[in-house]
Amino acid sequence: MLSFPRVVACSRTCSRFLGLSLGTASLFAAGANIALLFPNWDTTYLTRGLIGKHAMLGAGIWGGGFMVLVAATLISLTGYFSDRAPCLHMLIALLSSSLTLLGALVCFVTSGVALQDGPFCMFDTSSFNQTQAWKFGYPFKDLPNRNYLYDSSLWTSVCLEPSKAVVWHVAFFSTLVCISLLQLLLVAIHVINSILGLFCSFCEKS
Repeated sequence: MLSFPRVVACSRTCSRFLGLSLGTASLFAAGANIALLFPNWDTTYLTRGLIGKHAMLGAGIWGGGFMVLVAATLISLTGYFSDRAPCLHMLIALLSSSLTLLGALVCFVTSGVALQDGPFCMFDTSSFNQTQAWKFGYPFKDLPNRNYLYDSSLWTSVCLEPSKAVVWHVAFFSTLVCISLLQLLLVAIHVINSILGLFCSFCEKS
């Protein structure tokens, strides 16, 4: 059977590992959101203001990115002094968990809505109102009875510019959804680990 000191030591090691994992995930989230600002790595769309609202919101940068990175730093630091101040460790654990939960949820919801609405791109409006015209917008929001996520034939036939707009949109927003889900899983493990570490710290001293 594991002794209380050994469990506490394992809890500190787990905190450092969780902090590192969350920090890495936050950097990937920020990178994915930044990539969405530059379709096909072309800067002209951003300078012309032709970037979708979901990407411009930057939930992957400040939510799943910066907020989670701050929380990850706090989690890593608790792994070094949790044995000296268990109550402070639990307080910081709650703060870091709240930051991660909020940031990851914002990123998850925003990315999910973005996938549902589809990419912001130039499309031919004649298929909708019989008037020959091209404009930037969200063509898949007004597409009746067809879901572009399950119909790959629409990926190249609807969006005219930027090229591969749908692939870019789906790839990076799907990445943000997966990263935010991973962050939520890690924060759940962190909460359990913190409670276990606090309990064992008190038992060790009693």
